Amino acid sequence: MKKIISILSICTILLCACGQVDFFERTERFPQQEWSTAVEPTASFDIKDTTALYNIYVVLRHTDAYRYNNIWVNVITQSPNDTPKTQLLNIVLADNTKGWLGTGMDDIYDRRARITREPISLKKGLYTFKLKQAMREDPLAYVLSAGIRVEKVKP
Repeated sequence: MKKIISILSICTILLCACGQVDFFERTERFPQQEWSTAVEPTASFDIKDTTALYNIYVVLRHTDAYRYNNIWVNVITQSPNDTPKTQLLNIVLADNTKGWLGTGMDDIYDRRARITREPISLKKGLYTFKLKQAMREDPLAYVLSAGIRVEKVKP
């Protein structure tokens, strides 16, 4: 009897764990906490649900030793059957009243910045995003990682 209960418990856990994931996130860590212009984090994902709306974010992690209150990032988007499009984003990381924006623990901060103002619909197919830091400092010190996050908007 105990064996049957154990097997049923494991099956229940596995079935519950097989729920649909409503986001995709891929980040690249930078050695020595420096983002060089030669390093271009890339993320590819496949869209199957064309009826949903999506929020797309640049995800950054930095330390409190980062010297600026913003970061300029070129986001190159390759949509299915389309030419690559480049978008220059000024991502604000801190302000004079609140200090570092985003979430933080100890001396490490995570910041998500939306690429689009509103949720967007996406065509079916493979999307590829590439990030290039566009600051004057190269390599850019105290940046730990950068990447892309795609979230399906819940109705």
